[in-house]
Amino acid sequence: MTFSVFVAFWAVSMLFVITPGADWAYAISAGLRNRVVIPAVGGLLSGHLIATMVVAGGVGTLLANHPVAMSVLTVAGATYLLWLGANMLARPATPHADTAQASGSWQRWALKGLCVSGLNPKVFLLFLALLPQFADTTAPWPVPIQMIALGLVHTISCGVIYLLVGFGSQVVLRARPAAAQMVSRFSGATMIIIAITLFTERMLG
Repeated sequence: MTFSVFVAFWAVSMLFVITPGADWAYAISAGLRNRVVIPAVGGLLSGHLIATMVVAGGVGTLLANHPVAMSVLTVAGATYLLWLGANMLARPATPHADTAQASGSWQRWALKGLCVSGLNPKVFLLFLALLPQFADTTAPWPVPIQMIALGLVHTISCGVIYLLVGFGSQVVLRARPAAAQMVSRFSGATMIIIAITLFTERMLG
């Protein structure tokens, strides 16, 4: 695999990374809390790494060819996003300094981040669509290793952007409680819209 292939893949993947979606909404909601941006983003990136391994291992193609399996993944992911978005609408976050941040809280934010990206079929389908296109069967590296390398490039890009989004929202909205609540509600509404879109796409086949 040549350096130009890495650059080409990175350019394409960045178009997806900088497009606001469920991951952005979750990073923003984490930014409105104190000291949970890193575990939240870590959870999101874990989901991307899992998707990379699934596609690189060949399981991705098998799942994509089984509509029932894809339907289960879609319904699970959409249901979780719907639940998370509804909670954000009902209890919009405001920037505050928590007096106590137990490790359990960090673990919950990381686990929720893993579910947001790991259960999002759009993430899985993105990797399934992109990784094979940039893998070269004639290259010295085995194709699965190439896919893992490309997936890592995408995941690192996600990490940089999501951290900027999370910490950026924290800095910008810290002194603006009303604006922070509005942004939190917008993030929740975004998750709900994405969930409804996933449900609709699945019902329409």
